[in-house]
Amino acid sequence: MTRRIERVNHLIRQQISELLRYQVKDPELGNFLTITEVITSNDLRHAKVFVSSVNANTDRKQALKHLNNASGFLRREMIKQLHLRHIPELDFRWDDSIERGAKIQDLIDSINQ
Repeated sequence: MTRRIERVNHLIRQQISELLRYQVKDPELGNFLTITEVITSNDLRHAKVFVSSVNANTDRKQALKHLNNASGFLRREMIKQLHLRHIPELDFRWDDSIERGAKIQDLIDSINQ
């Protein structure tokens, strides 16, 4: 991954996080979603946006559905804010790495006891 793509990924991650925090008023999404990673294609046309939730009760399918429905709004707002030639199409995906890490930690703790 080039340095430019890394900077764009960071910029998009930061911008989507701010938009979700301050401008998206969908009560279904709540305030507990975190953008964990953005992976942009080399041509900057597509971006996979990985999302996680602090709240264990979050319905993943519903959250992803609402995020994908809001992707047009998010792209329009990013066009206004970011000075990029292309704003990528956003594809939201669930990131379960935090949950997997917690399970592994629980297994390690049970072995140590």
